[in-house]
Amino acid sequence: MPITLSQYWMQLDDLSRSVAVFLILMSLVSWFTIFAKSWSFWRIRRSTSALHAFWSAPTIEDAVTVLDALDVESIYTPMAKLGLAAANPQARARSIMAKTDLSDVMTRVLREELNRVTVRLESGLTLLASIGATAPFVGLLGTVWGIYHALTAVAGSTAIQIDLVAGPVGEALVMTGLGLIVAIPAVLAYNAFNRINRITFAELDGFAFDLHAHLTKVN
Repeated sequence: MPITLSQYWMQLDDLSRSVAVFLILMSLVSWFTIFAKSWSFWRIRRSTSALHAFWSAPTIEDAVTVLDALDVESIYTPMAKLGLAAANPQARARSIMAKTDLSDVMTRVLREELNRVTVRLESGLTLLASIGATAPFVGLLGTVWGIYHALTAVAGSTAIQIDLVAGPVGEALVMTGLGLIVAIPAVLAYNAFNRINRITFAELDGFAFDLHAHLTKVN
């Protein structure tokens, strides 16, 4: 007769319960990150048409306004706004960049914004990678500990019975399965998000290059 979840929980010792709770917490954090990043990336990919609308606008001011309306995650808009501000001679005159070449100023501003967006897009990915890499080993720890207790019970018994080993070992292997259940979604999500990031970074890099060329020639 299979044991229920409550019976299984009661048979665990303190260390096994701690491992199980830790894996459950890792799973909750992983799924929260997956849902949050999925929503964000979906909105980002839906806003890629904003770049075409930007370059189709009659003036750079109109282009920034259109981009601001379509870029719901504010991935591209800050770069355009900062680039436009850096191209303003009056704004540069009030700072230490007054005597700096416009091309150098634009390069620094756009590079800083690219770095900021990169940090934002990659936030949470290290957490998913860590969970995907460590969850199986955490589950294996629970398995090894459970098997150790099963063997200890057999060693203390006068007669070797299969029930003394099969039940505890089967329960211990649940920890390995739980670790894999936690790790597999995290690894798959990490790989998917990395691919989306590579596409977004390429678009951002191209936008920064085109913006640099446009603003330095106009001014």
